Amino acid sequence: MSTPGLVVAATRSGSGKTTVALGLMRALARRGLCVQPFKCGPDYIDPAFHGAIAGRPSFNLDTWAMAPGTLAGLVAGHSADIAIAEGVMGLFDGVAEPGQTARGATADLAALLGWPVVLVLDVAGQTETAAAIASGCARYRADIAIAGVILNRIASPRHLALIAPAFERVGIALFGAIANEARIALPERHLGLVQASEMADIEARLSALADTVEAAVDLDVVRNAARPAALHPAAGASGLRPPGQRIALAQDRAFSFMYPHLLEGWRAAGAEIVPFSPLADEAPDACADAVWLPGGYPELHAGVLAAARRFQDGLRRCAARSVPIHGECGGYMVLGQVLEDALGTRHAMVGLLGLESSFAQRHLHLGYRRARLDVDCPLGAAGTEIFGHEFHYTTTLATYDDALLECRDAAGAPIPEGGARRGAVSGTFFHAIDRRAT
Repeated sequence: MSTPGLVVAATRSGSGKTTVALGLMRALARRGLCVQPFKCGPDYIDPAFHGAIAGRPSFNLDTWAMAPGTLAGLVAGHSADIAIAEGVMGLFDGVAEPGQTARGATADLAALLGWPVVLVLDVAGQTETAAAIASGCARYRADIAIAGVILNRIASPRHLALIAPAFERVGIALFGAIANEARIALPERHLGLVQASEMADIEARLSALADTVEAAVDLDVVRNAARPAALHPAAGASGLRPPGQRIALAQDRAFSFMYPHLLEGWRAAGAEIVPFSPLADEAPDACADAVWLPGGYPELHAGVLAAARRFQDGLRRCAARSVPIHGECGGYMVLGQVLEDALGTRHAMVGLLGLESSFAQRHLHLGYRRARLDVDCPLGAAGTEIFGHEFHYTTTLATYDDALLECRDAAGAPIPEGGARRGAVSGTFFHAIDRRAT
C-alpha cells in the first residue's frame, strides 16, 4: 500500500497555502511522523522549506511536464507515514491547450493520485461567502474530494462565529482557523520567497508556524483524512539522462534551482555528482566529464561572480577540453558575455556563450515550455522532446550563438527561446523537468 497523502490547495495564490503546508508538515513531524513533502508544479523555493522541515528532499509533481511514469515513480519511491503535497496557484488553475481543459493544475494531481484536498481559504474581509466558495470548489469537479477547509486570516473569535455555521449548512468540515498574524509571514523577493538557506532564523520561523498550526488546526482529523495514492505506473522513456558519469554541479546561493528528481535520477543511473561553489571561487572538478550550472540568483551576486577567477578559468579549461557544459537560466546568463545587474552595472561573465543579459531592463518570462533538441547536448540526443518551465525577469540584449532547440509554449505556439550552443557549451532560459523520446 502506498503512503497516505493529502493535497494542500487554495483558491488563489497568496491565500496562505505555503504557510499552512509548512505548519502542517512541522506539526506532524513533531508528533513523530515521517512526513514526505511534495510540491505541485514547477517550483524550487518552496520545496527547500519542505526539506528543512522533513529532513528529506521534497519532490515536484507536475502533471503537465512529467511523464506518467515519472510521477508514479516519484510517489511510489518515497514512502513515509504521510505525504503532504503543496499545491500551486488556485486549485483549478493550469495551462490551456487546444481542445483540452487546463493541465498542470493542483486538481489534476489530486485526481490522478486520489489524494483528498485540504482547502486553505483566506477569509479576510468575508464571512458566509467563504462557505459558498468552498461549496463551489467541492462541486466543480467530480474526480476530486475536498476533505476539509482551513480558514486563514481570521480577524477575531466573532469573525469565526460568523463563518462556521455556513460550513455546517453546506456540509464541509472545518479543520481549523488560523488568526491573522504578521509574525508567521515569510519574506519574499522577485521570484518568490527568500530562500530557506538565506534565513538565519529559519528554525525559529518554522517553529512559529508549527506552533500556530498546532493551536488552530485539528491535526488528528487532518491525518485521518489522508488516503493512499492510486498509482498507475506507465511504461515509456522519461527522465533526463545524466549528462556525464562525473558531473560537476554548481551549488550555492547563486545556483540553487535544481530539481531533486533530476539529481536522484542521475544518481540512480550511476552518475556521481560533485558540487562546487562559484561564489566561493571554486572551479569545477578537473576530473568531471560534464558541468551543470543551474538557475538561481546570479543577478544578486554578479560582482562576486565577475571577480571569481578560479571559477571562470576552471570553466574555460573544461570547455577547451570539450567537456559538455550546460547552464539553465541563471547558469546560462553566467556562461554568457555580460550580465547587467538591477542598477545597470555591466559585469563580465565567463564568455563561453555570446549572451548579453540585463536584469535592469526587466521583462517577465513565465510559462511551460516544450522543446525539441536540434543537436546532441547535455539535455539529450537530437530530436528528443524536453518539457520544462521558464520563469525569470531577464531581458536578452544580444546573443551571437547557434540555436540549441526549437521551443513552444503550452498551447503549442512558437516562442523566441531557442537556447544557445557553441562547441560543447550550451544554455537555455527554461529549466528542464522531463523528456519524451521520439
